[in-house]
Amino acid sequence: MLTATAQTSRPRLLTWLSQPVDNAPLIVFRWLFGLLLFLETAGAILTGWVKQNLVEPTVFFPFIGFEWLRPLPGNGMYYYYAAMAFLGLLVMVGLFYRASIALFTVLWWGAYLMQKTSYNNHYYLLLVLCFLMLLVPAHTYASLDARRKPELRLLSCPRWCLLVFVAQMGIVYTYAALAKLDSDWLAGIPVNIWFANKSHYVLIGGLLQQAWFQQLVVFGGLFFDLLIVPLLLWHRTRKWAFVLAIFFHAFNSAVFHIGIFPYLALALCVFFFPPETIRRRFLRRKPALAPSLQPPGEVTTGQRMLFALLAVHFLVQIALPLRHWWFPGNPNWTEEGHRMSWHMMLRSKSGYAQFKVVADGQVHWEVPQNHLTPKQARTVATRPDLLWQYSQFLARKYRQQGHQEVEVYAHTHVSLNRRPTQPLADSTVNLAAVPWLPHHPSPWIVPLQDGE
Repeated sequence: MLTATAQTSRPRLLTWLSQPVDNAPLIVFRWLFGLLLFLETAGAILTGWVKQNLVEPTVFFPFIGFEWLRPLPGNGMYYYYAAMAFLGLLVMVGLFYRASIALFTVLWWGAYLMQKTSYNNHYYLLLVLCFLMLLVPAHTYASLDARRKPELRLLSCPRWCLLVFVAQMGIVYTYAALAKLDSDWLAGIPVNIWFANKSHYVLIGGLLQQAWFQQLVVFGGLFFDLLIVPLLLWHRTRKWAFVLAIFFHAFNSAVFHIGIFPYLALALCVFFFPPETIRRRFLRRKPALAPSLQPPGEVTTGQRMLFALLAVHFLVQIALPLRHWWFPGNPNWTEEGHRMSWHMMLRSKSGYAQFKVVADGQVHWEVPQNHLTPKQARTVATRPDLLWQYSQFLARKYRQQGHQEVEVYAHTHVSLNRRPTQPLADSTVNLAAVPWLPHHPSPWIVPLQDGE
């Protein structure tokens, strides 16, 4: 049973979260977020990403359990991404905001689930932020919705509408920092591998090859992820932390070419500054929020339900990055619990695979290049779940050709962060007959052998 103090502190917390604050940070972030949604999806068309990942392949690797999600045929995926780009613009200008962000979220979720060959942490972050943006009233000022319906116009929003983004980024950065407490990262191996291919960069190519600079990146990245949120929260260090964030993310964008993620991270910084500061900087014509003389009202049932939903969301966000401890072995090798865990830029994997198919007693050898794009073939060789999915594809293919008994064995040679190549999959296990158990370790994944 809750104590009297606990019983009263909970309503006080909910009341504090429900108090109105200036909504300037939310409005500014809506502009930036909508623009970034547009750039991400339109850029996916213009750079050939859609063609390479969703049009050219004939075999796809959706998240397991979502095999029914298939890219649209022909030019359908170009129209799909063009629709998302248009919705991003609608979000930016705040026109039909709720419908626009809801539809974008559904379409982005579909695109995210239907292919994982090009999995990227910022694709997942976009999905999470879309969910949060769906919950907040980001269209109540400086929007076409507010112009169409003046009754929507508000100068404030509940405090929680700003804090959820601070909490979300706190989770992302904290887990990114904890993931860097990895022997390979601390030894500078991934950084050395990436920078070795960038010696041709103008002005900084030579600098990237220097051992001292690579160590600066290793430990600078670790401490940035660990400290940036506290430094942004403390008013005395906030401005300097923001300057540091600009430098850090600009460097990452220039060197690693990681899409919109650096700019999205910078856009989220608006939630760390006082709302009045954001109003003065970006919305000078917006009236200041007058202090309310009314005592805070009771927290409604609807608000309690919303807070319960947010509590579930953040519990999931905290739990997901921890799930790799459920599985034995190095997640950078096994990939079990790796996705959606903010394990960013910790590994470089290379290798190749070939598959022995025993169909009605006859042996056939298959290589991924027979059916996959070069990018897919490279990824299949180093990701156990894709190895399993490709084995299932081969089994179906041979059964469709009339074979009754089909067995598939994967022969792999994979290197993680410059280690000697070693098998990733047990070549004696018939992967066509092995079920996928997402919550249990896959016994056919060969453990990483260190020190050889």
